[in-house]
Amino acid sequence: MNNISKLTDRIEVWAIDRGLDEAQPEKQMLKLVEEVGELSQGLAKGITAQVIDSIGDVYVVLTILSMQMDLDIRDCIEQAYEEIKDRKGKMVNGVFVKESDLA
Repeated sequence: MNNISKLTDRIEVWAIDRGLDEAQPEKQMLKLVEEVGELSQGLAKGITAQVIDSIGDVYVVLTILSMQMDLDIRDCIEQAYEEIKDRKGKMVNGVFVKESDLA
C-alpha cells in the first residue's frame, strides 16, 4: 500500500468518525467549491503554501464526497486514468487539448 492509499484510508476513517460519510453530497459540493476558490486564490497570489494546502483539502473533500455517494475515490481515479492514459493531443496556450478537440 503506497502513501496516498494509506492517507486515503486515514481520511476515510476520519470522515466516518465524524459522520461526514452520511452527510449530504450537495453540502460537500459547496465545500469543494470553497476549497477550489482557495486554490485559485493561492495560485493567483503565488502563495505556494496555500496552493499545497488547498490541493490537499480538495482531495479530502473529494474523498468524502465519493464516500457520501457510495463510491470509492480509488475507483474514480482509476476510471479517469483509464480514460486519459492513451489520449493524444497538444499544448495550446499552456493548456493540453485532446486530439478530438483540435479540429
